[in-house]
Amino acid sequence: MRTSGHGGQGQKYVLTADEDDEVDADFWGFAREAEGLFTPLEEEEEGARRVCFVGCDPRGGLLKSLDHVGGRRAVAGNAWLDVLDADGVTMGSYFVNDVTAVAVQPSAREVGLVDLTVTLWCDHALPGAEAVWNLLRTGRLDRKGMWHTLAPEHRRAWLSVALWSRAYRHRGKPDAPAGRTFTLDGRQVVDEDSFYCALGEAVNGPGGYFGWNLSALDDCLWGGWGAATPFTVDWQHAAEARARLAEPVPTGEGETTTLFDLLLEILEERGVQVILR
Repeated sequence: MRTSGHGGQGQKYVLTADEDDEVDADFWGFAREAEGLFTPLEEEEEGARRVCFVGCDPRGGLLKSLDHVGGRRAVAGNAWLDVLDADGVTMGSYFVNDVTAVAVQPSAREVGLVDLTVTLWCDHALPGAEAVWNLLRTGRLDRKGMWHTLAPEHRRAWLSVALWSRAYRHRGKPDAPAGRTFTLDGRQVVDEDSFYCALGEAVNGPGGYFGWNLSALDDCLWGGWGAATPFTVDWQHAAEARARLAEPVPTGEGETTTLFDLLLEILEERGVQVILR
């Protein structure tokens, strides 16, 4: 988790120059909103965004770029975009490439601030993630099952926020000790992403993270992500989940297995006992 050292008083985002681009991590300012950050541009390459930083106080390299709007020198460079909670504490961060100022005007939000439109690249700011960040910011991500009604594409966004916000939410909290039992409800497991939503919630509570692909799941099972092995997963309504996770997955040498069986294999190889009910 990055710590911006700035924020509060209604700011939701902070920009800091990438340390590879600046000798000193150059503070680029804060913004009340980042409209368009989570909205892909149609007919553009994946990750391209046109973002309006509403109520922005540009500083450093970002401020310098405003003198060259419309020209080649309007490129401020790469930066970290921190997402802040209501107290100005960093909840998570996105790396953004090629931040380029394209328009600026006085902001209606507050005298002395501007509405700054930039283009940038950000592969990880997924559609649907902004709503999850807002739940976390307002303290309303506080009960299990809130992801159940999400559309399939937004379950991926839910997982992304669970990952990027994990350090903020746990803040040094140790793993659950070995020997714990976690209950997994198979009725809500309808695809691979929903499995990770359900498992993350079972291990780490509402909005919890415990992997979002096979490799990440394996990484989490080595410890440091909420639960120390060995532990037990009590997988209720497992037959329903098995039927929905039946797609074939290559295992090498021309052989395949089902996604359900592969998940079981990964868990059991890392010391997790899975009880199917």
